[in-house]
Amino acid sequence: MRLYPGVLNALILAALTVTGSSQSGPKGSLFIIGGGDRPMAMMEKMLKTADLGPGKNILVLTMASANPDTSYHYIKKDLQVLCANPVLKMQLTRVSARQPAVLDSIRCAGLLYITGGVQSRFMDSIAGTGVAEAIHAAYRSGAMIAGTSAGAAVMSRVMITGNQIRGDTLYEGAVDRMAEGNIETSTGLGLLEQVIIDQHFIVRSRYNRLFTLLHQYPAKVVIGIDESTAILVHGRRAEVTGEGQVVVARRPVKIRTGPGRKIGFRSARLDVCLEGDRFKIKP
Repeated sequence: MRLYPGVLNALILAALTVTGSSQSGPKGSLFIIGGGDRPMAMMEKMLKTADLGPGKNILVLTMASANPDTSYHYIKKDLQVLCANPVLKMQLTRVSARQPAVLDSIRCAGLLYITGGVQSRFMDSIAGTGVAEAIHAAYRSGAMIAGTSAGAAVMSRVMITGNQIRGDTLYEGAVDRMAEGNIETSTGLGLLEQVIIDQHFIVRSRYNRLFTLLHQYPAKVVIGIDESTAILVHGRRAEVTGEGQVVVARRPVKIRTGPGRKIGFRSARLDVCLEGDRFKIKP
């Protein structure tokens, strides 16, 4: 069942606003992968940055995936050749996710990895369970939160669902227009407040989606991450790692809407970043 923005998402947003606030900022980091293959060098950087101590668990949250066992198998295979830490699967339901032992495991993990699939499926599975708050607690205390594809999209407060709105219907194909209010969004984890994450970006030519989102949310930074590529976020800075490119768009001015709800704006800043490039995550 798909949940669209409404009362439940508003409750999640309110809870995360309280949970996500911190005077000193989170001690942890984010490793946000655009999907596709995971180059070994990129994964080595993820683990090196996570700096997992002995006995620190890696938890693989598979709820976004339609095939959780397969998703877990491949990420476990990637990680086990690079580290000796336990790599454990968590496929949670709204019932099992409420268990105190589950929430404690999330809060105490050294690395939380959210698999690909459908981002709305992931958020639906944890709504009202305390899992989102436990992820925030782990992040604040120093854990790395990583995700790929759908697991990348859930990182931001404003989360792309993957649908575009055409009249009174939703369309799940490629975004074929730049029109006002055309991109459906929902509530994500809110680990990034001022950013919207898009994934598979270059491979799937998602520029229509990026520019429409920038029009809808001009105060946000919209970041499109290609496959086999990630951004490593610590505090308000991000670094690109991997084989592809990252597109960063922000600060449109003279925002307007033309006939047929066509969007327009001027002088937005647009950066195309490669491995090793760094940028600030602020509008």
